[in-house]
Amino acid sequence: MRIGELSRATGTSTRALRYYEEQGLLAPERLANGYREYDEEAVRRVAFIQDLYRAGLSSEVVRDIVPCAGVERPAGDCAGLLRRVRQVRDQLAEQEAQLAARREMLERYLAGAALPAGLDSPLDKDA
Repeated sequence: MRIGELSRATGTSTRALRYYEEQGLLAPERLANGYREYDEEAVRRVAFIQDLYRAGLSSEVVRDIVPCAGVERPAGDCAGLLRRVRQVRDQLAEQEAQLAARREMLERYLAGAALPAGLDSPLDKDA
């Protein structure tokens, strides 16, 4: 399939697909006329790439991970990459916990259940 067809099949812009190619994430065949030709596996690969980007991984990490998800495994250390992805996941969980604690503290202040240090009367609830 050509780049426009892959774009429609994945909901990804042709610009993004060209970027993925520049980053070494997609490797289309080049026809004699210079057109890109993608195989059916490209649809799955693009979806996987988009998921990794949405998860907050950098292009560098995505570039290392994508080959490990293919049919043919690279000679590199895929286990190390999985550890890196787990590390990013754990960092996100830690950030979520911190945000939840901050939100809870603000809720307690707004409900009058807690006072900021140094205040001896509840916050003005009308403010």
